[in-house]
Amino acid sequence: MNLKSIIETILFVCAEPTDIKTLVKHTKHSEEEVRTALAQLAGEHNERGFVLLEKDGSWQFASNPANALYIDELVKSEFTQELSRSSLETLAIIAYKGPISRIEVEYLRGVNSSFTVRNLLMRGLIERIENPKDTRSYLYRATFDFLKHFGLTSMEQLPRFEEFKKQVIEIPEEKLETPAHQKSLDSVSKEQK
Repeated sequence: MNLKSIIETILFVCAEPTDIKTLVKHTKHSEEEVRTALAQLAGEHNERGFVLLEKDGSWQFASNPANALYIDELVKSEFTQELSRSSLETLAIIAYKGPISRIEVEYLRGVNSSFTVRNLLMRGLIERIENPKDTRSYLYRATFDFLKHFGLTSMEQLPRFEEFKKQVIEIPEEKLETPAHQKSLDSVSKEQK
């Protein structure tokens, strides 16, 4: 498989800044080869709908700034629409169980929740805080805007809040150690062998 294609897939699946070490590990190529492929990808994407960003040795795809006007319209329309069922489900999990990691949210929902979490963050209904147990990940919790949006003065006003807050979520250890995107990265690595 083409190294540039593999890197594109990894960056797409991760959906967050990915450092060179991770790319080297999962592509099974040298750092020099990975850097060369990244430079080529960056050049190839200048005129496309998304560009390759680099900051502090990490790489991520983002929408092309030249298309900002169109994205602004899309985002504004998202904010005027009602919350979707998946957004409400994700928001309820975060409100009742937060602070909670995205991996835990995805385990409870059974689906990738990256896009939904991003939309809730953009709407200001949830916020991201550092995870004290793992500096590589974040925790999510409801915001004051969440309370305002739903006409609440405290989280305890949520129906059966204390009951649900006390319930322990039993997530198998292997699910927490190997996030969904890591499993995808592992499968990409296996395809190369």
